[in-house]
Amino acid sequence: MVLKKVGGSLEWSLLQATKIEPGKTPQVPCFFIFGDSLADNGNNNHLATVAKANYHPFGIGFLNQSTTGRFTNGRTTVDVIGELLGLDKIIPSFATARGRDILIGVNYASGGAGIRDETGKQLMGDDYLNNYFVPGYYNTSRLYTPEQFAKVLVVQYYKQLKVHI
Repeated sequence: MVLKKVGGSLEWSLLQATKIEPGKTPQVPCFFIFGDSLADNGNNNHLATVAKANYHPFGIGFLNQSTTGRFTNGRTTVDVIGELLGLDKIIPSFATARGRDILIGVNYASGGAGIRDETGKQLMGDDYLNNYFVPGYYNTSRLYTPEQFAKVLVVQYYKQLKVHI
């Protein structure tokens, strides 16, 4: 990433730091994605959950498809990051990845996902939107500053990944 001055403020520019020239080798061999609806590209289509996007109009502008299960009408942020890293294919969802697909990576993101077990009891699971910022149901915002809560999430996520590796 590159820090640059825009107007009177500083901002990070991911695009400038990752310009890829056509025909160049990708910056990474593969890309594995974990997240919630912001990155879900169809993993929830066949799950018993209310967090779904496999109906009109979701996905209608993505690669001339009707519906995809993406919580957007186009590319997700991780699609753009993959492109910026030089990957020439969209990372497949875990629900559709088969055989050699996994060599370029897999998207495990799922709408409604959260790191903390109690997150998501109110339907959707983003740990900030539906946990930290909902003091009527959760006490996390009274226990932690936003920075402390971020550290708690990182530590817990690390432990969860370590158990499954």
